[in-house]
Amino acid sequence: MDSIPASHLKIADAKRADIGNTSTQYAKAFFQTLPFDAVTVAPYMGEDSVRPFLEFAGKWTILLGLTSNPGAADFELKKIITETEELEEGVHVTRHETSYLYETVLKQAADWGSPDNLMFVIGATQADEFANIRKCVPEHFFLVPGVGAQGGSLKEISEKAMTKDCGILVNVSRAIIFASDKEDYAGAARKMAMQYQQEMSGFLGGK
Repeated sequence: MDSIPASHLKIADAKRADIGNTSTQYAKAFFQTLPFDAVTVAPYMGEDSVRPFLEFAGKWTILLGLTSNPGAADFELKKIITETEELEEGVHVTRHETSYLYETVLKQAADWGSPDNLMFVIGATQADEFANIRKCVPEHFFLVPGVGAQGGSLKEISEKAMTKDCGILVNVSRAIIFASDKEDYAGAARKMAMQYQQEMSGFLGGK
């Protein structure tokens, strides 16, 4: 932390969340003790496990939405049926809506915070879902891992997920970290980072 300039956004990829009191201590650890600017959080224990992170002014909570790993199919990409009742002309009508679990998470969690303090993790390998995801949460920033070693396309993500304010924060880890295992590591890592930065600049346009 001491080596990273204050001008850089520092994200703790910690994927924390627990019962309210424990989450409060996690939030204090990452936002006060260390301190990071943002932390990744798992949503599946519900709002009270995420709320303590959102209560820190000037900090970002980054909620797992649709991840880039194969295991996303185990839960996030499962179809669920939501049942609602409506009154039409004095008659109760039951409606059934089918959606992915991740869609429910995005739509519900979006109300816990705002585009000013809540982002979502959306894996770059899930490019086919990006257009639909952007409809679910049109204004929030996405933290996008999976570009590079995992095969995600920066071009495809930029076309499908970028907003007028950019709207995406792309993370490239392995391609940079493992650019070289020899003595030229620092130069190779710098070259790879610059390559992705320049590619991203091309997609940004005037944003």
